[in-house]
Amino acid sequence: MKPPLSLLNPSMLSGSGSLMWFRKGLRVHDNPALEYASRGSTCVYPLFVIDPHYMVLDPNAYSPGSTRAGINRIRFLLESLADLDSSLKKLGSRLLVLKGEPSEVLIRCLNEWDVRKLCFEYDTDPYYQALDDKAKNYASAAGIEVFSPVSHTIFDPADIIEKNGGRPPLSYQSFLKLAGEPSFSLSVELSWMPPVGDVGRCEILQVPTLKELGYVEKHQDEFTPFRGGESEALRRLRESLSDKEWVANFEKPKGDPSAYIKPATTVLSPYLKFGCLSSRYFYQCLKDVYKNVKRHTSPPVSLVGQLLWREFFYTVAFGTPNFDEMKGNKICKQIPWNDDDKLLAAWREARTGYPWIDAIMVQLRKWGWMHHLARHSVACFLTRGDLFVHWEKGRDIFERLLIDSDWAINNGNWLWLSCSSFFYQNCCQICCLHNSLFNMSDCCFQQYNRIYSPISFGRKYDPNGNYIRHFLPILKDMPKEYIYEPWTAPLSVQSKAKCIIGRDYPKPVVLHDTASNECRKKMGQAYALNQRLNGRVSEEDLRKLRRKFDEDEDKQEPKPRRQRQKLIK
Repeated sequence: MKPPLSLLNPSMLSGSGSLMWFRKGLRVHDNPALEYASRGSTCVYPLFVIDPHYMVLDPNAYSPGSTRAGINRIRFLLESLADLDSSLKKLGSRLLVLKGEPSEVLIRCLNEWDVRKLCFEYDTDPYYQALDDKAKNYASAAGIEVFSPVSHTIFDPADIIEKNGGRPPLSYQSFLKLAGEPSFSLSVELSWMPPVGDVGRCEILQVPTLKELGYVEKHQDEFTPFRGGESEALRRLRESLSDKEWVANFEKPKGDPSAYIKPATTVLSPYLKFGCLSSRYFYQCLKDVYKNVKRHTSPPVSLVGQLLWREFFYTVAFGTPNFDEMKGNKICKQIPWNDDDKLLAAWREARTGYPWIDAIMVQLRKWGWMHHLARHSVACFLTRGDLFVHWEKGRDIFERLLIDSDWAINNGNWLWLSCSSFFYQNCCQICCLHNSLFNMSDCCFQQYNRIYSPISFGRKYDPNGNYIRHFLPILKDMPKEYIYEPWTAPLSVQSKAKCIIGRDYPKPVVLHDTASNECRKKMGQAYALNQRLNGRVSEEDLRKLRRKFDEDEDKQEPKPRRQRQKLIK
């Protein structure tokens, strides 16, 4: 299935130049900003700015990459830019690459080039909102027309919020009711573009390589199998849609998180994140499949339902001040999380001693991607399940390492999985499907009691531990009886497997049963505090509760905190 095509008639050109500013939306298909920039223009400047905010090498980072982006995501972006450049060249144009603070570079280009139209896809992220305001203010003062359509999402989040009286809907069902059926027309794909105009004194670059950006890739045995770009996005889409039965029967949260040779999902999330694939085009393709099958799953669990979850998170994120923080976030529970950098580092560096958790974190570091249920497992383990570490710290690591890291969705998922927000409005729709996967199934208003076991959850899908053996080869010879709990293996078994626990592979940083019980108690007390104070929890209130947690731990024998510190040395 191909996006619709339309010819741009050169005789319609009016004699003015347009600047097309790419950020996300790295595609030619269904790109209304690019179409508008090309319409009626004698020249078009397709611009991408290498932003130091995301791209400058950080030699002190815990893994290769910049401060905010791991090398997998930077590589994916560069591949996407190279593919976009190739597509533009086929249309008679090319991608212009410059370096610097984006709004400053853009204003310099508007000064230097003969531009009457500035076009870019609307972006809801706070960082880009600030950049866009600068660009729009300058363009308006200079008499330059600005066209910034909503095309990264299916719905306009601002419209949904307006329908809800100025507040974002906080449940999926209320979002669906407000949104209704989407109404949009796919933008035509251009078969020809006006040429690039005179760039003047601007020093235009080719799409850089990692090496040209200063990155020296260290040798490793495995890299992400996912390549960036619109061409790859459309290929993966065609491949997924070719199995109409699979599309019709797709049902999240079902799926095998241990499947890595052929992942149990479309793996289209990074292409949606960078806009290599239009969410609107994806939605239309899915609806076309549904028309030609006898029956199919429905939201919230269907593939269309997953796109609508994306829309839901985008809308709530756009309408919630301080959405990416606990403090000052009205929809976030105030919880005195641990500030334990040793436990955080053990989790980040795959040294927790729980092979299921560590294998997922290795896959994250090597591939920049893992299955959504794998993400759930490690997020729960870090926060309310075992380590009680602040969700913002885990969010930062995901944000940096994931190739599909998306500001709204990443923050939304961490708020949900740490039971800081959302779950109490939405849990009945999704969490009830998880009952058999958790340690216990309590009332939906106590979802923090539902904890992913770092032992039994993975074993349910992969009893032989093949996923663990692949990503943690030190355990490849461990018998399947012990692969999820290698510390329980007799020393003779460990020796035969060439993996002595505590020497070749770490002991558990916490004892799961004890730690998860402690986490439940802490969450219960934090919730009681939030309820008693009607959400108006001060810093002093949190400090008092934190001291109470510490006092309660000191009264217990053996002392869990000292045990944890000893285990992770």
